[in-house]
Amino acid sequence: MADTVDLIMDLWRQEAPELAGDLWPVAIVGRVQRLSRILDRALKDFYAEHGYEVWEFDVLTTLRRSGPPYELTPGALLEAAMITSSTVTNRIDRMEAKDLVERVRDPDDRRSVRVRLTAHGIDVVDRVFRLHLANEARLLPDYEPADYQNLTDELRRLLEHFGDRLDRGRATGKPVENG
Repeated sequence: MADTVDLIMDLWRQEAPELAGDLWPVAIVGRVQRLSRILDRALKDFYAEHGYEVWEFDVLTTLRRSGPPYELTPGALLEAAMITSSTVTNRIDRMEAKDLVERVRDPDDRRSVRVRLTAHGIDVVDRVFRLHLANEARLLPDYEPADYQNLTDELRRLLEHFGDRLDRGRATGKPVENG
């Protein structure tokens, strides 16, 4: 069985045989890139069917998993969600206009603002997240549980290699006791 990356590598072996032994990274990086594009497209289509964009749902789920009262500072939201600082204010504005989030004063620092899920935002994330999980399961091949676990472990190792780690305190915006 061959995929597109195999074809690309075969073409390179024909075009530049002297590079044949150096092509091994393409087998991994090329597949990760292709999978990323395929999954991004599928998730974008899924969220569009429900009236949302991927980034909106990322913000909603980030706030929801932070625990009651489902709020984070814009800085903590920036670190925990997959958005950039230049877009956070604009995106919060857009989500506020849809009654998904609200800005509230930080009780510990009146100069700071926190972004909180509204009741409507909680309803949306609770309803659509269940559908999202079913959609992601549908997107994946029918593997045995051990195969899923092995794939998960290897992907985790790859992400850790790139330093992709977020501690619980930064992910929730709440202090975590050592212990």
